[in-house]
Amino acid sequence: MALTAYQTQFKRRIKRAISLRAKADRKARRYTQLLADAIGAAEDAATQMNALNQLYNVDVSTYTLLTQALHVNSGQEVLVDHLAQSTPGEELVLFNQVPDGNGGQELPPNPLFGELVAGAPIIPPVLAAKVSTPWCRRPRRRRRPR
Repeated sequence: MALTAYQTQFKRRIKRAISLRAKADRKARRYTQLLADAIGAAEDAATQMNALNQLYNVDVSTYTLLTQALHVNSGQEVLVDHLAQSTPGEELVLFNQVPDGNGGQELPPNPLFGELVAGAPIIPPVLAAKVSTPWCRRPRRRRRPR
């Protein structure tokens, strides 16, 4: 049985949404690993700073404020545990037959799904105020040679 325009539209939209979700997951995994590595590097640096503080009888802070907060609040082990507990693509996607709604007709285009909307765009009032103010770029000043 052939799919209606409504069902085809759903299929196209769900594939795009799943693709975006997978891309976001890959990014989150990459950045989580980078953050865990950075926290590990900060811990290594803190160990060296502690040794130097003891050897030379000084008191230099071992962490920056940011790395201290990351070390205390999340820690490298927590991030690595989160990565280990989930695997890429773990969410199963089952394509069920979508009921034929809307009389088989496509729904109107929606920019949320990356579709182009014909006609004048609807601008929320908050954005309309920002758009209506003219923005002028100042001309670049030439630097004098020294």
